Amino acid sequence: MGYQCVDCVAEGRPAARRTVRPAARASRVPVVTTSLIAVNVVVFLLTVVQAGSLNQNSSSELFRDWSLIPAAVAGGEWWRVVTAGFLHFGPLHLLFNMLALWVIGRDMEVFLGRARLLGIYLVALLGGSAAALLFYGPTAQVAGASGAVFGLMGGLAVVLRRMNIPATQVIVVIGINIVLSITLPGVSLIGHVGGLVVGAVATAAVVYAPARNRNALQAGALALLAVLSIVVMLIAA
Repeated sequence: MGYQCVDCVAEGRPAARRTVRPAARASRVPVVTTSLIAVNVVVFLLTVVQAGSLNQNSSSELFRDWSLIPAAVAGGEWWRVVTAGFLHFGPLHLLFNMLALWVIGRDMEVFLGRARLLGIYLVALLGGSAAALLFYGPTAQVAGASGAVFGLMGGLAVVLRRMNIPATQVIVVIGINIVLSITLPGVSLIGHVGGLVVGAVATAAVVYAPARNRNALQAGALALLAVLSIVVMLIAA
């Protein structure tokens, strides 16, 4: 998609005003990103084994118990708002989401640090689930890491803006994915938009936090967004 890593672009612009990184000592090994991909792949393989089918894995018991079904959540099965983010309908759904997570997540993790990247990912996941609960019918079935991945897309645009680097490419990619979400059948546009908005807001709260008490303010902002998402879900349920 013509994507360039944050560090490569930053190093190629020595004349630009440099921005202090929120996670200057963060490891360049994308442990969180790799771990999230591994969890998604393992869960997918479990559903394939249970269903006895690669493409019809949604018929598995784990898929039935973990996918986001608003009526089931309203009945008390609240774990679905998180577990649904680790399920995928078939190998292509998994492949596209994990490829996007790898491309975006690894650089976001280097810039933000492991804990912040994980926090933004999970908050965006909750935002996508909240939107799905709010706007979909009681028997709809929603699954996939797309909401969280869209949250990282929005977050990447915010990071580039914070570094005074043009975010045109990322915005175009987001626009294309929104159009695809509208035109392709069976795609959760609502979940994507919910994750995108919450992920962008969460990232802005992290990268624009003042230096004084920065860690506490960042943690508090992420916690507040998570609570707000939960409140929305309670209202929807």
